[in-house]
Amino acid sequence: MAAKTNSADVLSAVPIFSGLSKGDLKHIAGEAREELYSPGQDIVSEGQSGGPFFVVTEGRVDILQGEKKIAEQGPGSAFGERSLFEGGTRTATVRAQTHVKALAITSWNFLAILQDNWEITKKILAEMSRRLSEAEGSH
Repeated sequence: MAAKTNSADVLSAVPIFSGLSKGDLKHIAGEAREELYSPGQDIVSEGQSGGPFFVVTEGRVDILQGEKKIAEQGPGSAFGERSLFEGGTRTATVRAQTHVKALAITSWNFLAILQDNWEITKKILAEMSRRLSEAEGSH
């Protein structure tokens, strides 16, 4: 039971989940699985289609476009949000720099939650709308 509470805490730091209650987060965490990666292992590959959304819980990852490192991230960082909704191709490779533990949520599990729970859907849509407005420079 503690692992799910921990997963919910990890998810609470992800921007698209910021408006969700603890109960909402536990519901989503119940659909997440923990995955382990070794140093040098690709978690996702640029150009790959779809795949899960990830939140790093331990370790560090490199973000690469082509073979050029464009960023480095650690615990609490998330990637693959768009794959939850649109299933397009990955825009970067994410490679484990160290041993990495990450929570993975598949789009079909996430979309099933949204379909079955209007309150969670409304909160996520509100956050996405806020972020879009911010990105467009209009408030």
